[in-house]
Amino acid sequence: MRSEQETARAMDRYADMVRRLCLIHVKNQADSEDVFQTVFVKYVLSSAVFENEEHEKAWFIRVTINACRDLLRSFFRSRTVPLEELIDLPAEESDTKEVLGAVLELPEKYRDVVYLHYFEGYTASEIGQLTKKNVNTVYSLLTRSKKLLREKLGGDEDA
Repeated sequence: MRSEQETARAMDRYADMVRRLCLIHVKNQADSEDVFQTVFVKYVLSSAVFENEEHEKAWFIRVTINACRDLLRSFFRSRTVPLEELIDLPAEESDTKEVLGAVLELPEKYRDVVYLHYFEGYTASEIGQLTKKNVNTVYSLLTRSKKLLREKLGGDEDA
């Protein structure tokens, strides 16, 4: 079990990243908070020894993605209807929210690489290691996701 100081340091360092990853995957605040809590409980109970800060960050990313997938596959989740389908929400006016909405609508395999590349600043080879995919596959996924986003958002072909 980890000490209070270790846990506080990890929360200061990785809380925002874990929250963003959760929100991108599960697409709602309540489930994001549940997964966030699960990830940090796993960290506190984990006896893993990290080689360096990057190794620890990669551990948080992997555990967060796996916890989100577990939640999305759960029996309870498969028997519910998303709140967005029940309520007609007003359209957002902000370009940033429009882009985020388009990213959230991407298939999961594209969302992961887009988030890790553009929000966390990972290179394709680092993303390949984190997601256990070939580097060329990561490049292909990034290219396809840009094309999909361009189609959804009506962007220029040259961009």
